[in-house]
Amino acid sequence: MSTTRTLVRGGLVITATDETHADILIEDGRIAALAAHGSTVSASWTAERTIDATDKYVIPGGVDAHTHMELPFGGTFASDDFETGTRAAAWGGTTTIVDFAVQSMGHALRDGLDAWHAKADGKCAIDYAFHMILSDVNESSLKEMDLLVEEGVTSFKLFMAYPGVFYSDDGQILRAMQRASVNGGLIMMHAENGIAIDVLVEQALARGETDPRYHGEVRKVLLEAEATHRAIQLARVAGAPLYVVHVSAEEAVAELAAARDKGLPVFGETCPQYLFLSTDNLAEPGFEGAKYVCSTPLRPREHQAALWRGLRTNDLQVVSTDHCPFCFSGQKELGRGDFSKIPNGLPGVENRMDLLHQAVVDGHISRRRWIEIACATPARMFGLYPKKGTIAPGTDADVVIYDPHTEQVISAETHHMNVDYSAYEGKRVTGRVETVLSRGEPVMEDRRFVGRAGHGVYTPRSTCQYLN
Repeated sequence: MSTTRTLVRGGLVITATDETHADILIEDGRIAALAAHGSTVSASWTAERTIDATDKYVIPGGVDAHTHMELPFGGTFASDDFETGTRAAAWGGTTTIVDFAVQSMGHALRDGLDAWHAKADGKCAIDYAFHMILSDVNESSLKEMDLLVEEGVTSFKLFMAYPGVFYSDDGQILRAMQRASVNGGLIMMHAENGIAIDVLVEQALARGETDPRYHGEVRKVLLEAEATHRAIQLARVAGAPLYVVHVSAEEAVAELAAARDKGLPVFGETCPQYLFLSTDNLAEPGFEGAKYVCSTPLRPREHQAALWRGLRTNDLQVVSTDHCPFCFSGQKELGRGDFSKIPNGLPGVENRMDLLHQAVVDGHISRRRWIEIACATPARMFGLYPKKGTIAPGTDADVVIYDPHTEQVISAETHHMNVDYSAYEGKRVTGRVETVLSRGEPVMEDRRFVGRAGHGVYTPRSTCQYLN
């Protein structure tokens, strides 16, 4: 078998723990060795392909642990499928996604998982894995959880929101958590009190409050905090770990911090939209606010400081996108005259690494923390480390050459997500992905896409690596 070798020379290699001026030797899709730039060791290396990374960062490919490609929601489907969505991810420096397979009411987990495998198989430009959404907790689906964990689907998402769709009551949640405490799975929670929210939605619509901004007003901060608190207590009762997805509010962060201060295995994720957008966007005139409807909703701007602080203090560990795009034209417009019918979700898989680099430029986080929250921790949290999320001998050669100096303007005109608007339209950021390798193969070369559908492979996962 012929060996293919690639050399990456002259860059600043940044991982969650180190920054070193090093050259990297890649062999057969993996990192073979690192050596100090200019050393006799690296000078002796030869390769078929050499990438000059002078004045650039060399970082691990991003791991986006929360995406929804082709998700059915509100009578329509997310506008990115696995082909367009993973291509856009690659443009943004992400080389692994963990998407959500969905169990339908009355069906087995296996049916849902098979359906998502069929959607993704042969389509992905980058590697992918699956979480499982549990919509129907019963004796049969609880038994199936054990089987899924054994074959590398090791996390299960439950919803305290969306009654009649994904909602599970406290008894069902407790049962799933008890099962996870035995089989090693990680329960992921959408923590909003959906029963109470539905009452507020009904009341708002009855008052004629139909505009997009009311989506944020009825999904109260306190109902996110209450659900977060309740999820933590149920996890304590079950003796199970808990990962709370898309945390958006200061009061919810406080619940996580209090649990972590007690030494509980409780983890939190936030998303770029909560760090960079706010209710100001939901209140944009006309129907423009519909572009920003997602759940948990955007919050008043003053919550952003608490989220950044949570990321610095490690009360929040991961930034994922919850990428779930719906076109403004024909999809978001389903909710004209009734905000409750606007499909919930924002596009973002292409923007995450750049927005978080902007956070480094702005002084919110350090360079190593950028890599930690976007690459290393999501990989560890979901059993992909060290194969993914770092640069070290033996790891997959998922490598991004990142230009930290070039400015770009985020826009729907230039993005590659299959959606007709950008949530960050006109935002100027410093930093840009230049070249992306996935398992040693170029997917992006000097700002050109050179990848292909089907290069990305399904990646089974071990259990959460933050648990004993």
